Amino acid sequence: MIEVENGGSVEGTVTLTGEIPDPKAYNLVTFPDPEYCGRISNGNGWRLLHDFFVNKEKQVQHVVVLIEGVKAGKVFSLSVPRIEAKDCRFLPFTTVVRSGHGVEVVNMDPVMHDIQAYETSVETGTRVLFNSPLPFNQRHHRGNLHATHDHNPGKSLVRQFQLSKKRHTFVMQCGFHAYMESWAIAVDNPYYVFTNEDGHFAIENIPPGTYDLRAWHPGIKQVIKQRITIEPDKKLTVNMELPSPGRKKTALTVRTPPRFTPAALGREFTIEPILERQ
Repeated sequence: MIEVENGGSVEGTVTLTGEIPDPKAYNLVTFPDPEYCGRISNGNGWRLLHDFFVNKEKQVQHVVVLIEGVKAGKVFSLSVPRIEAKDCRFLPFTTVVRSGHGVEVVNMDPVMHDIQAYETSVETGTRVLFNSPLPFNQRHHRGNLHATHDHNPGKSLVRQFQLSKKRHTFVMQCGFHAYMESWAIAVDNPYYVFTNEDGHFAIENIPPGTYDLRAWHPGIKQVIKQRITIEPDKKLTVNMELPSPGRKKTALTVRTPPRFTPAALGREFTIEPILERQ
């Protein structure tokens, strides 16, 4: 990469068209640590996985907007992104990776997690990249884990991987808690950003030229891109739309009454969403 002279910029907003998809729902009783992970739940024993973060104007947050085809430009400093397991969630939900570099994962919870990482694409399917336990910090204060506690990081887990040809999507799940997911798209240049709570994005210091501007969200199967031309010292405005996948009913739907209750575990207890009621 080189220093950019007379670079241009592009900005805009990403909006969802159609209905906002329902979150996936998981009966906490069927997974380990139901009380601790239930600190974030709907109040009826279900953990919800929200994968679309949309405001009232249906503008979408956490979309990766990237420019494809840039061969020169500013220094590309991304190497190993950090993902935290915190409150039985992988944060951030969307990020970017570089093939051949890998990821760092840290457990901030006082419970065990298990990392299952895959590469995937619509054309070539899914392949396992690695599977590793993610221990917690033994110095966690375990007096009342279901109320408040310190998030003490466990040992950092770093895994390098090489994505196969035509596979550009990385996904990580917890083998113990299926509602924990983190998604990433592979990038090969530094011209990418994440949309904010208003769905807004801005990419600056772009070498003049013609490129593909792409909006990526793991819940959208189509490739959303637009051809753009960056002119020297000029700003381009491009608004992009994501077609909603709809509100399809699946097995991952809240059911009342649930098939399994705490009695299935041989004892009665209450799953109380003391941290966040979804």
